Amino acid sequence: MPNAPQGAFCFGSHLTLLWHPRQWRSVLVGSLLALVAACSRGPVPVQLDGPTMGTSYSVTITRLPRGVQRSEVQIAIASVLSDADVHLSGWNDASELVRVNASESTEWLPISPILFAAVAQAHAVSVASGGAFDITVGPLVRAWGFGAGAGDDPPAPSTEAIQRLLTDVGYTKLALRATPPALRKSVPGLALDLDGIAPGWAVDRIADRLEALGITDYLVELGGEVTARGKSPEGRCWRVAVERPVAGQRSVQVVIELDGLGVSTSGDYREYREIDGRRISHTIDPRTGMPAMHGLASVTVVHASLADADAWATALMVAGPEQGMAIARRHGLPVLFIRRGSEPGVFIESETPEFARLRLPQPARL
Repeated sequence: MPNAPQGAFCFGSHLTLLWHPRQWRSVLVGSLLALVAACSRGPVPVQLDGPTMGTSYSVTITRLPRGVQRSEVQIAIASVLSDADVHLSGWNDASELVRVNASESTEWLPISPILFAAVAQAHAVSVASGGAFDITVGPLVRAWGFGAGAGDDPPAPSTEAIQRLLTDVGYTKLALRATPPALRKSVPGLALDLDGIAPGWAVDRIADRLEALGITDYLVELGGEVTARGKSPEGRCWRVAVERPVAGQRSVQVVIELDGLGVSTSGDYREYREIDGRRISHTIDPRTGMPAMHGLASVTVVHASLADADAWATALMVAGPEQGMAIARRHGLPVLFIRRGSEPGVFIESETPEFARLRLPQPARL
């Protein structure tokens, strides 16, 4: 937000990939702008930010507890980001995830507690969504020209190629063991892609580290993923804007308040390709191997776990407005769906009752 008022802290970017500018579930897209207004009469907040793996992070703390130094917070944040890169990144050739994907063994593979926790959390959403979210979808995503290892502007894959790839895709082909942590593939070609959950995982872990330091009033944003707790420098709940899903613009669709919650948006208007005159979304349905094409511009999910919000936003974007709303209501999720209307620039909102309770009347001040 280049025209933010003086004294405002603006956290934004569309949801981009955690480790690479083109990466991420591009789910990025539907993107979030986190705009936090700081009252000049309130406490002077502590702000930390920087680049990380192809995107950026921002942490705003209303006040540090007595005895806690800024350097301690910086060390805690750096530790989480290092863990994400070492264990969960598909873009780091030396990461644990890349090594697991390279293995064609169908025996139990020992993995770290960090990788196990992220995969188990993703797997739970796969089960709950009936496979609309699936971390084994990577080969299909790459075939359509997105994600780590994708070719340079490849043509659309043939029906035959998609069917071949589907033989190595499916969350039911992955087994997990908690003690000791391990996973097992039922097919040698199974590969995991954590782009749809890792940014939320990292933000959740940063929030945990802040809490361990006694910090209870903060906002954390990474690549457009946001979680917040307590009070902003203005002395009220943190306010976050859900972006209007228009390519090339950054405007507000809805303003919500967060306290102890994370918010993630997935959409199709920032990460896409043109193939034979058709706009192809980076959101690939792991059940069919085809891009999601149902008129849904974005899905925003609020959840106590930002990693869960991250995964559910992808799942519901895949499911589409009707099936997605049924799933969201069944699980009691706070969700906002934004569909394209029949006229250019016209959008139609639908939301669950849980989301309606979080939104502020318009025009709400950030």
